[in-house]
Amino acid sequence: MATVTFQGVQKVYPDNLTPSVDDLSLDIKDGEFLVLVGPSGCGKTTSLRMLAGLEEVTKGRIFIGDKDVTTTAPKDRDIAMVFQNYALYPHMTVAENMGFALKIAGMKKDQIRQRVEEAARILDLDDNLDRKPKALSGGQRQRVAMGRAIVRKPKVFLMDEPLSNLDAKLRVQTRTQIASLQRDLGVTTVYVTHDQTEALTMGDRIAVLDKGILQQLGTPIELYDKPANVFVAGFIGSPAMNISTHEVTGKGIVVGNNIISIPKTIIDNLPVDDKGKIVMGFRPEAASLSSKGEADTFNLDVEFVEDLGSDAYIYGRMPGAHDQVVVRIPPRILPKTNQEVVVKVDTKQLHLFSPTIGKRLN
Repeated sequence: MATVTFQGVQKVYPDNLTPSVDDLSLDIKDGEFLVLVGPSGCGKTTSLRMLAGLEEVTKGRIFIGDKDVTTTAPKDRDIAMVFQNYALYPHMTVAENMGFALKIAGMKKDQIRQRVEEAARILDLDDNLDRKPKALSGGQRQRVAMGRAIVRKPKVFLMDEPLSNLDAKLRVQTRTQIASLQRDLGVTTVYVTHDQTEALTMGDRIAVLDKGILQQLGTPIELYDKPANVFVAGFIGSPAMNISTHEVTGKGIVVGNNIISIPKTIIDNLPVDDKGKIVMGFRPEAASLSSKGEADTFNLDVEFVEDLGSDAYIYGRMPGAHDQVVVRIPPRILPKTNQEVVVKVDTKQLHLFSPTIGKRLN
């Protein structure tokens, strides 16, 4: 086990003017499960590949423990990688696939078998050791790929979207298995995904990247409750946070003919460049149906109603906002499509940002 450190790491590909990863600095603790998350092209896989030694670092340094591995060959970094595609050898059994790296390293057969059987017990693959990959389900194949990494007993696990090829139900089941397994083994793990639900449910901490730049690093609850900027606010959470830009008066945020109250200190200290406007964000659960005349409300024209049994969501438009608004409501009091309803916002759960720079204000 070991810590992992990125110190001002940059990656610029040939013929590219913009860095794919720019000035990435991260300190990953010993035994921590860190998730790199962001949209396609944000630099998360490139960061993982630089840590693995599969991509050269343009600038900066990478450490595993106290060792500078910036220019070290992948085989000498003491890491194990799990890829999106299982990359199993079809002509080998499960046991042979899991123990292949150890065989190449010259380990004795009885030691290889012992490690393989230990990993198989952990991954519930005991009864499949003599089967070929074609006889396994997708989830079992992914566990074999995990087993191949576990038997090596590396200092660091690197996982590049390992669940992307699984169906939705199996993905949920497998992500809980991976998170539980990592905590049992206590191996430092860097996990890449574009799925923010995976990130929130699996990671000890999450690093959110966009356009090669680290936007925020924190625990799942920190990112959910206090996103640092508009990008993180819109990316973390499902359904996504409702985000819209509005005029501000001395009393609060103007939404149609209504006012949503915000602290006077924020109104008095709005950046001059924002020209009296503010970005307001609130999550679907931070609003509820109300009645006319109440404070901190706005009218919503219902466009769609989604009844999930345990919960329900209404979708519509608020005055002056282009994007659709989502509100979570109890499933037994559903409004009808095209009905106008009054929605009350819990102002304690408002997220306020600068329109020009996107930075959090409250």
